[in-house]
Amino acid sequence: KTTNLLLDKRWVAKVADFGLSKIGPNMLSHTHVSTIVKGSFGYLDPEYYRRQKLTEKSDVYSFGVVLFEVLCARPAVLPMVMEGEEELEQANLAEWALHCHQIGTLDQIIDPCLREKIDPECFKTFTDIAKKCLADRGSERPPMSDVLWNLELAWQQQEGADAEREQRTCDGTSTRIAGDVAVMIDGQQVLRTGNSDPTPGAEFSEIMAPVGR
Repeated sequence: KTTNLLLDKRWVAKVADFGLSKIGPNMLSHTHVSTIVKGSFGYLDPEYYRRQKLTEKSDVYSFGVVLFEVLCARPAVLPMVMEGEEELEQANLAEWALHCHQIGTLDQIIDPCLREKIDPECFKTFTDIAKKCLADRGSERPPMSDVLWNLELAWQQQEGADAEREQRTCDGTSTRIAGDVAVMIDGQQVLRTGNSDPTPGAEFSEIMAPVGR
């Protein structure tokens, strides 16, 4: 869960508490461990809750919740959510995010700071892998290696989009600068912004229509 993920001054993540992982399967011959249901509400694997069998895919589910926390800037357990005109006292972020993803409104609940900045392809890659992590059955959840690959892809897509946006901005600035021309007015050089309009500007008005003195 996010409260166990600490970031140092270089933004390197540190896991503060391994929780249930300490009692999970530690050998290849063991695919799960049977235990009384423990864990934090909002991060709890529904399959583990039903079958009381803890697997590696239980951690994948919890990580999927963390991904949606990061995307939406909301806690795993929402104290109050509006569903139409009905007010729900408590809601599960994972279930709410999946519902919004299904009806195509997920972009409306993400962090407002990301909404205008996140690239559509990055958004799709990120949300698709987060959704897969929250699959009801552990067997349908991806291995963490796949999760990592998709997150790196999303990061590359965002970096590419940011670089392209920055390049367009630079190109626009260069075009405006290149369009500027220097003209001589009363013996002084004046920088004039480029304009395709052939109509003479104010600085030429006295030349075109001289006024007698």
